[in-house]
Amino acid sequence: MPADLTNIRNIGIMAHIDAGKTTTTERMLFYTGIIHRMGEVHDGNAVMDWMEQERERGITITSAVTTCFWKNKQINIIDTPGHVDFTAEVERSLRILDGAIGIFCGVGGVEPQSETVWHQADRYKIPRIAYINKLDRSGADFEHVVEMIQKRLTPKACPVQIPIGREDSFRGIIDLITMKACYFDQATLGVNFEIKDIPTEYQTKANQQREILLENISDYNDELMETYLNGGNVTPALMIKTIRKATIHAQFVPIYCGSSLRNIGVQPLLDGICDFLPSPQDVPPTIGYSRNSEDPIEIYPDTDAKFSALAFKVQIDKYVGKLIYIRVYSGSLKRSASVLNQRNNQKERISRILQMHSNKKKDIFELKAGDIAAIVGPKNIQTSDTITSEDYNVLLADITFPDSVISIAIEPRTKADQDNLSNALKKLEEEDPTFRVSQNKDTGQTLISGMGELHLEVIVDRLYREFNVQANIGNPMVAYKETILDTVLGEGEFIREMGGKGHYAVVKVRLSPLELDQLPAGKKIIFKNRLSHDIIPEIFWDVIRISALNSCLDGPLINSPVERLKIELIDGKYNEVDSSETSFSIATSLAVNQALRAAKAVIMEPVMLVKVITPDEHMGDIIGDLNSKRAKIDAIRLYLNKQEIVAEVPMSELFGYATRLRSISQGRAVHTMEFLKHEKVPANIQEKILKKIRGY
Repeated sequence: MPADLTNIRNIGIMAHIDAGKTTTTERMLFYTGIIHRMGEVHDGNAVMDWMEQERERGITITSAVTTCFWKNKQINIIDTPGHVDFTAEVERSLRILDGAIGIFCGVGGVEPQSETVWHQADRYKIPRIAYINKLDRSGADFEHVVEMIQKRLTPKACPVQIPIGREDSFRGIIDLITMKACYFDQATLGVNFEIKDIPTEYQTKANQQREILLENISDYNDELMETYLNGGNVTPALMIKTIRKATIHAQFVPIYCGSSLRNIGVQPLLDGICDFLPSPQDVPPTIGYSRNSEDPIEIYPDTDAKFSALAFKVQIDKYVGKLIYIRVYSGSLKRSASVLNQRNNQKERISRILQMHSNKKKDIFELKAGDIAAIVGPKNIQTSDTITSEDYNVLLADITFPDSVISIAIEPRTKADQDNLSNALKKLEEEDPTFRVSQNKDTGQTLISGMGELHLEVIVDRLYREFNVQANIGNPMVAYKETILDTVLGEGEFIREMGGKGHYAVVKVRLSPLELDQLPAGKKIIFKNRLSHDIIPEIFWDVIRISALNSCLDGPLINSPVERLKIELIDGKYNEVDSSETSFSIATSLAVNQALRAAKAVIMEPVMLVKVITPDEHMGDIIGDLNSKRAKIDAIRLYLNKQEIVAEVPMSELFGYATRLRSISQGRAVHTMEFLKHEKVPANIQEKILKKIRGY
């Protein structure tokens, strides 16, 4: 009989930088008994921020996984970064989670990165709880943050709690479900708390807010609606049942409140996780695909089914080697078992299974559907790979990561550092899907690319600290892409004798340009085989596809990757004796390269979504400056008592923008930026780029 998975919660903590994600997670671990002393981000001793760079900077850089238990529920928590440069950590976490907590600062409210991560979760239809934190701070305003959440993120959000007091006088919460007040004992760090009647001065407000809550949830339960409309007493149990149903179907977002730093409100938040967020059995089945067809396969979290899991993170550990974090979707996995990597069709053996607590590890014997853990042993598993039992033919959807937007040249300081640098970069590239290493064919320089200057700064710091590599770093450069504007044909043939053996292959391809909205989500190139197996046998199709895609890694203009095109295999020839995979790989590469050279190529530049928050008096100067940077202003809207300017700006115009903005606004404006898309550059801009890169 399949195991009961209703007691498992796989959740993520997501928010803007400095909203209190890691502090809240530390409290959760303390109250659930996993740790016996709470670390603090500002003291540099938070358990979940285990990297030296995280503790020094006071920010989360890499997502950390841990497991705790609350009221007979197993809660697997992923604490994600808030800085936009590390958005890949959020993306890969959301892909494998069943629920999430969005944390908002009681003063800042819905900050720019809050919107970004919230909409990332929207794409995956993840049920969420909102938690308004830092209500003890000067300027905190619970009602205003609720209004911001409802206007900017979702109108389906509604408080299930309200605060008692505000700013310095914030001392407890009122639960609108049980209609009781809760006060937390600071002498015991909030471990002890008292449930009391609602203070007289809050009775009217609590009754009003409960009415609003009941109105919001009554549509999701006929029994509750009937009781409410007839003036009957709606029980807490019926409210919890209704809110759970609505939350799981992403039709409602309960809003909690507290101050994690002052140990107020975290235990009720843990209750909310257990009461309202889904178990693996509450969410729709995961969709997979057969390797040989595009027909969807529904994968249910059944422990008796065949094993399937997604590798969502790779981490190089100096003690155990390669750690592969996986989410199990079906079946079970035991230590020493063999699995199949569906990407390369290779078998791998699992030597250890580890339950992770940040960077600490506990050996366990078995994983089952719904579990998140790390495995040790496989050498060739990468992020986004599907691993299954050997007799299960299924591919899970890939994790889509944003493109890198900035590059720097890097070289070893000494000859002794050469091999160490190469090995270190390879390991870091394996860990981080948004970090790229490439060679400039014209200069021979090694280029490293990432999501922003902070991202690459952390990479270089890790090279020095973790790998003991000294390197010289160049100035930041934009990471361009290329595409084509014309439909063209290309033909490649490889017919020759080498080493006494004949080689024969002829390949003809057609390349066509595509717009971004013509591509499936996560795809940059579409490959279509228009041939039957009597023209080129099926055993060569896969190598032709791989060679065609690899040939697009170096474009004809500036050796940047070519994207947004369709490659069609339209003709070819083979010889029963002399044709081989090598022959067809070379012929395909020749055909695609010939077509790319014949096509009218164009450079694409990364465009960033920039959000600037400024006092009114500096708005005109800031908009004027953005317009001089080829910006497209998308919106100007009120943000607290300031103005928020939302604009699309080419990355090449944004180097040094933080300093420029401080100068314009006398240090009073702040900004965030995130990658939005690659866009074709105007002809005059392309000419400047070519001159700069080619050095003429």
